[in-house]
Amino acid sequence: MSDNVNPDTRSKTDGTDLAEAGRPDAERTDAERAEAERAEAEQAAADLHAKSAPEDRDVDGPLDESEANPVRPYVDLGGVKILPREGLHLRLEIEEGSKRVVAIGLDYAGSTLQVQAFAAPRSSGLWHEIRSQIADQIAKQGGSTTPREGPFGPELVAEIPVAAGQGPAGTSRLARFIGVDGPRWFLRGVIAGEGAINPEAAAQIEDLFRSIVVVRGSAPMPPRDLIPLRMPATPAGKPEPTGA
Repeated sequence: MSDNVNPDTRSKTDGTDLAEAGRPDAERTDAERAEAERAEAEQAAADLHAKSAPEDRDVDGPLDESEANPVRPYVDLGGVKILPREGLHLRLEIEEGSKRVVAIGLDYAGSTLQVQAFAAPRSSGLWHEIRSQIADQIAKQGGSTTPREGPFGPELVAEIPVAAGQGPAGTSRLARFIGVDGPRWFLRGVIAGEGAINPEAAAQIEDLFRSIVVVRGSAPMPPRDLIPLRMPATPAGKPEPTGA
């Protein structure tokens, strides 16, 4: 008799009971999966807008105006201040249509560093999103980018095709795109020349980038707007204007 009872018991356990229990289990699994997907999407959005900066930024730079030593002999260019050093050559990049200064070019130790400062939200950053956009733009130009971790955090090493008339056809140039999110500002740098390929030269140009002071000002500005630049008030450095 026991042989007749056991199959019935197993049949009931394997059939009706599990079928009824299976429906809510499946529903809970779907709900949990949807919740996990929502959490991942929220985390991805938070990561995209998180600030990106070295932990020692407020001490070793790039500095906010409120963090800088006021007695140091900076060259005041409006939105940024540059600390002069031997061998440094400063250029102002001018937008031809508006005639406004749109970037600062620094030639130093066999490298070039282009810097721009932008307004940014108080509690979130721009670099993660802008870095992705730079990679997309370079890809459309036929170039390529490689992300890596650098001294300022995430950066892009780019291989950019040389424009027609600016070099032999089919050649490319290397550049490093670096960025730091500060308090209500974002500072972007583009390193070319020796600083993009030589570690010793890179250390020198990175030190120059760290010495920059950003002057955000108190006026309201939309995020991503270029913080205004200007000719220096004194002839220190004697910057050379160039078209942009």
